[in-house]
Amino acid sequence: MVNVQDRGPPSTASIALATAIVSALAGYYFAQARSIGLFGSSTTGTAARAATEESDISEAESAAPSDDDDDVQDLGELKSFVDSAEECKLVLVVRTDLGMGKGKIAAQCGHATLACYKTLVRANPSHPVLRQWERLGQAKVALKVDSEEDVLMLQAQAISLGLCAQVIHDAGRTQIASGSVTVWAWSGTEEQGRRGHGHLRLL
Repeated sequence: MVNVQDRGPPSTASIALATAIVSALAGYYFAQARSIGLFGSSTTGTAARAATEESDISEAESAAPSDDDDDVQDLGELKSFVDSAEECKLVLVVRTDLGMGKGKIAAQCGHATLACYKTLVRANPSHPVLRQWERLGQAKVALKVDSEEDVLMLQAQAISLGLCAQVIHDAGRTQIASGSVTVWAWSGTEEQGRRGHGHLRLL
């Protein structure tokens, strides 16, 4: 017969350790269940947290047509683009004279990327430039200018050629004044890029 010694009640340290392990496991599995939608969408909490991180987040208005707008940008030169081996790029031209922080620049470039992408999709979801850009790795390059005048000149040139180009204006909620032109984005072929902004330097 085996003697079982009575060790008394568990210690406070043992209870704390067991509670921590159970809590960690429950939290992990709850998060996993939430991420696959068992408890509904988790986007509300994420959006609320994101809204509080103002230092690196900005709202922007772009020249891209809204989803309700029936007008689609005339993509003159890009209409005649046919599939080829030539690489297509998304070029992001950032104003350095505004003194934007790195997070602010990243947010503005994100706005510009989405604006160009939506413009091409609205014009033609299977546009050859869009397909080529996606197929070859979605190449992007960041360049810099030091004034709003430079951005507007680039935009005017792009419009005259019928290229997909968007100017981003900041909403003015964090670092810079409302309506400030922050980034110019353009998408097209390498050859078009050399003609349009070959003189600009890397950011």
